Amino acid sequence: MSATQAAACPPSRKAVLIAADRQGVGAYGKNHPLAIPRVSLTVALIRAYGALDEGELLAPRKAVDAELTWFHTPEYVAAMKHSEALGRVASAYRARHRLGTLENPYFHRFFSVAAAATGGSIQAAQAVLAGRIAFNPAGGMHHARPDHARGFCYFNDPVLAILRLKEEGWRVLYLDLDAHHGDAVEEAFIDDPDVLTLSLHMDTAYAYPHRGGRLEDAGTAQGRHTTLNVPLPPGTHDGEYRLLFEAVWGPTLERFAPDAIVLQAGTDVLAADPLGKLAVSTQCFLDICGQVLATAPRHPDGTPRLLVTGGGGYHPVLLARAWTGLWGLLSGRTLPEELPPEGAERLRAAGWDPDEDASPDPRLFRFRLDEATGGPIRPHVAELARRIAAHPFLR
Repeated sequence: MSATQAAACPPSRKAVLIAADRQGVGAYGKNHPLAIPRVSLTVALIRAYGALDEGELLAPRKAVDAELTWFHTPEYVAAMKHSEALGRVASAYRARHRLGTLENPYFHRFFSVAAAATGGSIQAAQAVLAGRIAFNPAGGMHHARPDHARGFCYFNDPVLAILRLKEEGWRVLYLDLDAHHGDAVEEAFIDDPDVLTLSLHMDTAYAYPHRGGRLEDAGTAQGRHTTLNVPLPPGTHDGEYRLLFEAVWGPTLERFAPDAIVLQAGTDVLAADPLGKLAVSTQCFLDICGQVLATAPRHPDGTPRLLVTGGGGYHPVLLARAWTGLWGLLSGRTLPEELPPEGAERLRAAGWDPDEDASPDPRLFRFRLDEATGGPIRPHVAELARRIAAHPFLR
């Protein structure tokens, strides 16, 4: 199928993409790791494929204080707003809320940008409640705490989206595929028997946030497990990732029986991401997302009850290719593997400077998928799969 043919292919699922049509480069400021083009580049590539119909794209709205304080303290929200109005972060806010640091820098309109990313996930929850699949690529800020910023994250939109779903009495399974542990979402619901958090991430023994995220962590509430973690060793490749995911996913769905799934789809698991140490291909990432889509709980008309957010991802070309493929899955479109010329041109124009010491991937600007990664299953990965199968919650 050519890109032209794809443009004539209508969606087969009811899905909505919540994203600014033109999100300028540097929305997060030059000193923030998310200043690279991510959402805007993804939307441009989706449009190049002709895979976005009128009515599928919604502009995100800023979350209001009453929504932000479902999880965050009023003092923290006020500090964010006052800092934006002041044009800088006062020393008291830096000390109390970790704002204006190297990890969580100040930038122009930083409250507004963070509030819009958060409002998009609340909109996504409302869309799922109304019977649609929803994707907010600007969301997934899973490290933010109630009263302080952490790990490049200011407001925790996954928590707020889950809380919106819980208002309707839904039990929610949160699946975090980001290369980094979804620690603050886990902490938020550690005592809630109606939310289960499942995170596959780089082992915190060698990766941020350098604590928690162990397979042994149970987080029981009323005698029920509320969290599961799969710590991944460096270099985890496609075969190993699939082995570990399949060991945990089916049993988790069966035991927990959620009413909806919230999927954090960070792309820093992909090989060549500058902040990840894993070796997962784009097609493996999409295969996993496809399994989630296929097994998600359903509305009466068969539409999956699935809310998807973005997350980490610091190689914008890899990210845009992966999230474009993800949107194809969610909306029920079959996208050609070959990039349309306009899309390839937009990716090249992003100005991304790959590692000068590495040979450029010849597929990067020609196709939206990579060479599959693989090799034998390493003994310690096989042992981890056995330990997952023996987990008390999954037996």
